[in-house]
Amino acid sequence: MNNSTPFWEPDWKRVQAPLSALRRQLASFPSPPLRIMKVSQLDAELLDEELLETMKEQLWSAFSLFKPTLKEKFKPELVLALNLIMYKFSIYDMGATYGSQLQNLTYRNERKHSGGLQSTATDAPLTKTQKITYGVITVGGQYIMERLNRVVTAQGWGELPEDNIKRKAWNLLQKSGSVFRIASLLNFLAFLYAGKYRSVLERLLSMRLVYADRNSNRQASFEFLNRQMVWHAFTVRG
Repeated sequence: MNNSTPFWEPDWKRVQAPLSALRRQLASFPSPPLRIMKVSQLDAELLDEELLETMKEQLWSAFSLFKPTLKEKFKPELVLALNLIMYKFSIYDMGATYGSQLQNLTYRNERKHSGGLQSTATDAPLTKTQKITYGVITVGGQYIMERLNRVVTAQGWGELPEDNIKRKAWNLLQKSGSVFRIASLLNFLAFLYAGKYRSVLERLLSMRLVYADRNSNRQASFEFLNRQMVWHAFTVRG
């Protein structure tokens, strides 16, 4: 017998097969569900909206020095630039929006946490595909819909004859909007019940908000609100 071989190595090799089988079966084992406060997730969304509105106000103030028609003409592109900046430095780089970070929340790839892996201590980060798809649909989709609505309104697609192709496209857009609103309502009801996925897109991409630090899961941060109040005080005085 080789004296250089550790005494435990034969036993370690013998248990490798059972350990591998146990790891494969772990996902099917029942586990306690991971509960995330719904109010924190909704507050994070409100904080993101407030941050975007604050940035818009400052941008519109800067454009007040130019002709009003310039702002109205390029408003969708300006909002697109703001959304791209916020998306790049929040979800794409950090895996969470600024509002989510202030609420101690971050996105995780829920596809990696099925069954017994739901409450694991280490959360799987979002994949690059999830981040890019989310950005394309939210940022790019919002810009496309804004531009499309301008064209539809300016050309009066809804007032054209029923057999006109633009009127048919308008009818399709109206029906699609109704379907999306119904889907959003059903998703929100499911969110209120289970506390997962605030939007339809989050559900489709399996992007779930969880606590970034589970030891401080109930600590809400009001840092952004404090900064906003101070910033508004300075701008009003100015």
